[in-house]
Amino acid sequence: MRFFKEKNRAENSVPNLSPAGSVLVWVIRGIFLVVMLGLSIAAFQYFEKNGPQEKGVAFAQGVMALLAIQGLAVIILVTDLLIRRKEITTISAVYFGLLLGLLLGNLLAVGLDPFLFDSPQGESGADSLAVPRRGLAVMLSVVACYICVSTLLQTKENFRFIIPFIEFSKQTRGNRPLVLDTSVIIDGRIADVCETSLIDSRIVVPRFVLQELQMVADSGDRLKRNRGRRGLDVLKRLRSNTRLEIQLHDGSIPGVPEGGKVDERLVLFAKAIGGRVVTNDFNLNKIAQLEGVDVVNLNEVANSLKSVALPGEVLQIKVVKQGDQPGQGIGYLDDGTMVVVEQGRSVMGQDAAVQVTSVLQNPAGRMIFAKLEPIGKN
Repeated sequence: MRFFKEKNRAENSVPNLSPAGSVLVWVIRGIFLVVMLGLSIAAFQYFEKNGPQEKGVAFAQGVMALLAIQGLAVIILVTDLLIRRKEITTISAVYFGLLLGLLLGNLLAVGLDPFLFDSPQGESGADSLAVPRRGLAVMLSVVACYICVSTLLQTKENFRFIIPFIEFSKQTRGNRPLVLDTSVIIDGRIADVCETSLIDSRIVVPRFVLQELQMVADSGDRLKRNRGRRGLDVLKRLRSNTRLEIQLHDGSIPGVPEGGKVDERLVLFAKAIGGRVVTNDFNLNKIAQLEGVDVVNLNEVANSLKSVALPGEVLQIKVVKQGDQPGQGIGYLDDGTMVVVEQGRSVMGQDAAVQVTSVLQNPAGRMIFAKLEPIGKN
């Protein structure tokens, strides 16, 4: 359990960087500060040489420009250090919003100029309208930038459909991710299936599922505590499988409420990421189907892998107990399939040859009905 708690803290902190990557980030920050310092010194020298001739005014303007540029550099650097987990969708929305806003603002200023300002005769008349025109362009650009950035930030989850090449998502194996629920992790058979190399999709375990496992493992009830610890062991076994790509997701996806039942959150989470739910819970299976989410029922997978018994086939089983109907006996195949034997009570506790009469398949499993094979018949 300590392993998973440490893993949770690590994933909620800064994304891990290699030593070379960390050094490179600090080198880039240092270069940024040096460049901004050079720009501030250049601005100071410009105002000092080309500013007003009054004594001290040019120097004061140069100092103000220097402090403004250095202050901007410090604000940018501090913001970069404080915002540790950056999202490419947010950065892309701001960048494209500013770019689109500046373009629209300038186009609007050019389009409105003939209607708002008359073209005066002479050079002095044109100079008198330079400031209002520039002010109009700046005002329209600011308004357009605000509208574009605000709109893109509020719709950034769908922004990739507008400009798909900015998503930069990690390439994953398989077609659609598999989302595990608590019951299938505790069951443990999913780890056996994964070790057969049958599954090539990314496996996702939401954070709230892991938290539920930890709660069960910390329960005061001994049976629940053992089940929870078994689930944590199975999850650790999955993570140690080098042929799997397993991800612990924080579960914070738009449209998925933070509270509520785990089953409902799991279905909405799988629907949001376009994944499939892997479970052996019958009720969760029904909820997912109502929400239009594909489900992989591990019980159905196990039943489909059981040996097929055809009517007329002869099986060798041991009748171990009585059936519900008079004279019936119950036996089991090696894979656990129940065999109901007509008139099998007479051979209870013995090995007997039975002939399959019919096979009943339902979501709970497969049931075989048979009758005793006549003695002496091959």
